[in-house]
Amino acid sequence: MALKRYVTEMGMGVDVHGRDYTNAARRAVSDAIRHSSLHFFQATNKSREDMRITLVIGVTEPSAVDSEAVASELPYGSVTVEVRPGGLEVPNEAGDDAIVIANAAVLVCFEE
Repeated sequence: MALKRYVTEMGMGVDVHGRDYTNAARRAVSDAIRHSSLHFFQATNKSREDMRITLVIGVTEPSAVDSEAVASELPYGSVTVEVRPGGLEVPNEAGDDAIVIANAAVLVCFEE
């Protein structure tokens, strides 16, 4: 069956000290979903568990992201995480630490 997208949400997350890319990514996902409330389940005859969610994460070091930890930010649905180069890293003046900024897109689809 083909998937049809119903929702696209975007978020940004920041880890201020320690270059924790997973933490920044989790915060980006949380930011994306924090202002959403989905009310179309009854009208579409779908359930929360029917959701097929793709998280697209952008950080400067994609291999440093724990995808399972990021997926755990979502309480419902089947979650796939795609981590890509993106985001931003702002080094401190000493050059021994950086602020890590992650971007997230939360794509909610259902089988049609």
